[in-house]
Amino acid sequence: MALNPFQALGLPLRFDLDPAAIQRAYLARVAAIHPDLAEQDAAAAAELNLARETLNSPEARADLLLRLRGGPGKEEDKSLPPGFLVEIMETREAAEAALASNDPGERARWTRWAREQRAEYVRAVGKLFESLGTEPTAAALKQIRTTLNAWRYIERLLEQLDPAYNPATADFRSSPPS
Repeated sequence: MALNPFQALGLPLRFDLDPAAIQRAYLARVAAIHPDLAEQDAAAAAELNLARETLNSPEARADLLLRLRGGPGKEEDKSLPPGFLVEIMETREAAEAALASNDPGERARWTRWAREQRAEYVRAVGKLFESLGTEPTAAALKQIRTTLNAWRYIERLLEQLDPAYNPATADFRSSPPS
């Protein structure tokens, strides 16, 4: 990708982007390369589609924004909040046991729980980005990375709670751009 997704859509480097603003920016940019108005550029259209997809995902947007602000990538820093790993392992065991009971409401209950957790992470990361300022400290960037790493565990749980989840293929999809 020649431009990062924020640049590709002409959007500010912010976590708290409105989905409607992302869509408006996408439509404006894609209209400019529409074959009726200009010579169509398939690579540019693909870049715009990928930019919209990345920015529409709060987790992918946060990860990209953190790296653009000078923070560590998930490959470089795998830190988690204290006690989180034990807590998430216990949560997953409880969820798996509940799903094994074949109670039709259990999947919905655990999905609701995970979505609530995701919403909490979105709020927390938003506040962390708001507090960064123009010259973020390494400690502040690391705190965002640690929070994002924990958030990813919740995303994986949500993926696995989806009845269509196929563990044989789920880990082989492409990741957002760097």
